[in-house]
Amino acid sequence: MLKKPLHLACVLLVAAAVAGASLVPPALAQGRKLKIGVVYDYTGPLAGGGSDLHALEGYGIEANYADAQSKPDIAINEAVRLVEQEKVDMLLGFYSSAQCVPVAARVEQLRKFMWITTCISSAVLENRNLKYVFRVQPSGRQFGLMSMDFIAKNAKAKFGKEPKDLKVAIIHEDGAYGIDVSKGNEEGAKKAGFNVVLKEGYSATTPDLSSLVIKLKRARPDVLFHTGYNPDIALFLRQAREQGLKFSALVGHGAGYGVYDKLKEAVGKDVNHVFNVDPISIWLANEKALKPELVPLIKMVGDEYDKARPGTQVKSAHVGMAASNTYVFMTEVLPRAIKKYGGIDADSLRKAALEVDLPEGGTMLGFGVHFLGDGAMAGQNDRAFPVIVQYIDDKPYVVWPKSLQHREPVLPLPPSSPYAAN
Repeated sequence: MLKKPLHLACVLLVAAAVAGASLVPPALAQGRKLKIGVVYDYTGPLAGGGSDLHALEGYGIEANYADAQSKPDIAINEAVRLVEQEKVDMLLGFYSSAQCVPVAARVEQLRKFMWITTCISSAVLENRNLKYVFRVQPSGRQFGLMSMDFIAKNAKAKFGKEPKDLKVAIIHEDGAYGIDVSKGNEEGAKKAGFNVVLKEGYSATTPDLSSLVIKLKRARPDVLFHTGYNPDIALFLRQAREQGLKFSALVGHGAGYGVYDKLKEAVGKDVNHVFNVDPISIWLANEKALKPELVPLIKMVGDEYDKARPGTQVKSAHVGMAASNTYVFMTEVLPRAIKKYGGIDADSLRKAALEVDLPEGGTMLGFGVHFLGDGAMAGQNDRAFPVIVQYIDDKPYVVWPKSLQHREPVLPLPPSSPYAAN
């Protein structure tokens, strides 16, 4: 039984009221429906990472939900089933990059349109020349590069060390997501001149990470860069504390690090002062820098979130990511495809997507939208960027880049942290 998803229908209705007109052309609203196959992980280990919060449903849209069960093979089978049996016009969603990579290729073969709301691995798009697959959010490489740049720019002031004297370790789950972010980490570390003392991947389903903790204790990194999902992150942090691993900063990259309440539930106060790289939470964005009509939508998504997940301490940025990215499709791509290109087939949706031209502040996530139509990253939004937040006393604060900073980062870890090196 699928969990009840957070619905975007009310958001789109409010948007229609703000705009003074329906977002869906009359012909579509009067019976011509766009059938969307919505694929997420409602069960399995990835559901705890925020995937269960992503499923959305739009005004005038018939959504067919499918559970990928946190397994790439099932994600592929469900995508094919939705296209061939349910006759959906397009696919939306996908949380795990390990699923996105094979599914994107299969959807392309089926000549259907795929709108990715979440997964970030560059491997989904890189050098594949896909025509019908589009992604609004930044890539994993950008996550890895930003976290390294953040530490490099703060090395002298916060750690009292030149970058070349700072020891860093890169650990990651060994799927498409973790590998991609780690490549960005490596590239960024080389650029900064860091001393990389350990780089190692592991299976996200491993039952034991104690050997990795031992290697880290021997390497003694100042800063740890970690990419993983919720279960393996929780396991690592628990075993790190049990085995006395010490470091001066921990920078996580989305996924399991983006769902604060799950982290807090797993490791308690140990999560305090951890950093996370992700697109900005729509509830942390500077409202004055956004298009005015987006502000009430953000409030409505927040209200729906509170109804669905009462008592949540920190709203997951992933919910806002899915809401914002779906809203872009509903307001920018779908109407243009129907009005200008006369249909909702893959080619019409592709043409419409390539014409989207939103400046910074044009989405709930703050960044603009412009898709690359060819080249190494065809289908990628080249105006997307992540930010870095730090969790402090059950609140997230944007600490990087400087232009969006809410407060200065706390570096190194204070003595109150069980992981603090000093």
